[in-house]
Amino acid sequence: MCHQTVSLVARFLEAHGLPTVVVGSARDVVEHCGVPRFVFTDFPLGNPCGHPGRADMQREVVRLALSQLETASAPRTTVQAPFAWKDDPGW
Repeated sequence: MCHQTVSLVARFLEAHGLPTVVVGSARDVVEHCGVPRFVFTDFPLGNPCGHPGRADMQREVVRLALSQLETASAPRTTVQAPFAWKDDPGW
């Protein structure tokens, strides 16, 4: 789904009392929309939680997202996942 759409829906839900965390890779778009909590994953579009079949990576991304609900101390909090898509930073 479009990062902008998800971000705007998250803001709507937050305004109505439902806490949200956006996990995505279009950092500029999501941060521009001003979501309350964001886990940035520097992965190709369509792979927000990591490599297919890498349950360890996917669990860690979800863990980061859930911890954002408990620990975010200010609006527009962004946390970067500690993973790279490939060893080459220019993937």
